[in-house]
Amino acid sequence: MKKKLYELAHSRAGDKGNTLILSLIPYEEKDYELLHEKVTAEKVKEHLTEIVDGNIIRYEVPNISALQFVCHHALLGGVTTSLSMDTHGKSLSYALLGMEIEI
Repeated sequence: MKKKLYELAHSRAGDKGNTLILSLIPYEEKDYELLHEKVTAEKVKEHLTEIVDGNIIRYEVPNISALQFVCHHALLGGVTTSLSMDTHGKSLSYALLGMEIEI
């Protein structure tokens, strides 16, 4: 059975220059292990391949049951130079939540 991440978690986005930071926080703490296992940096890179040109690094924040993904070269140059409609990448948190995982 597959589920979209938005069924299990919410996400926040932040930016610094051309780097996008996405957090993934489960609604229920018990789902952290599932997300930890299934939502790898490689899977996120595959899912966001049309958006993120650089590497994606995953950081684990188990004390608050969260994952953080640092996406390099994701904002078309950054807030001050990008011609993107969403220069801060806020909508990319929703792009992440559209990812499906097998449960």
